[in-house]
Amino acid sequence: MKGAAPAGIASEREASRWVRDMFGRIAPRYDLANHILSLNLDRWWRAQTVCRVAHILQRPGARVLDLCCGTGDLLIALQSKTVERVMGSDFCHPMLTSAHRKAAHRGWKCPLIEADALAIPLPDASLDLVTIAFGFRNLADYGAGLSEIYRVLKPSGIVAILEFSQPGNTVFGKLYQFYSRKILPVIGAALSGSRDAYTYLPESIGKFPNAEQLAGRMRDTGFHTVEFVRMTGGTVALHIGGKSADAPLY
Repeated sequence: MKGAAPAGIASEREASRWVRDMFGRIAPRYDLANHILSLNLDRWWRAQTVCRVAHILQRPGARVLDLCCGTGDLLIALQSKTVERVMGSDFCHPMLTSAHRKAAHRGWKCPLIEADALAIPLPDASLDLVTIAFGFRNLADYGAGLSEIYRVLKPSGIVAILEFSQPGNTVFGKLYQFYSRKILPVIGAALSGSRDAYTYLPESIGKFPNAEQLAGRMRDTGFHTVEFVRMTGGTVALHIGGKSADAPLY
């Protein structure tokens, strides 16, 4: 498998279908579960991401896509910092329905696209910024996902990938592993009604490239000046990469 690999799944197509169906089941209580399980730190992680890409959001006419936008939390945070319309894309319809409801509640008409992140229906070199928060790990093919993001970015464009990571073999790391493997599935199941979804979560993090490896994959794809910052003891990492050497990361 080149990407997400749920237990018992043998092909990339099956993995993609399983992930889409899983998110569809938990969509109604997804936000509540995220906030409780992360102790509301998910809001702070997204806020830090928005701060790091603010200079792109302030470009006149900036075209921004929040990929794998889910229920729209990062989409909303990005939209609040720009006068341009931020687009959102996800392949799970129930998630997009929630994102649409949140945007409409604020009087915003954010364009939403139901599409696979491995086949973004936008022209080459058409975007100033692509963000993806806690969705990259679920792609069926990480290399193909990075190549597709690279394709749609302008030469001056950047990508920001916010994703769970591995804190390492520290005391905090061991406590985090215990929490994610023993406690998180129980609480997640109670909140969402889907134990398999929150069993998959820690398993997917364990199989996902660590921060250095993901940065390496981004460079291999062609991204320049790739940087990353770890947050909350290394449990989360934010990667920023420019399509060209001239793309401003700050």
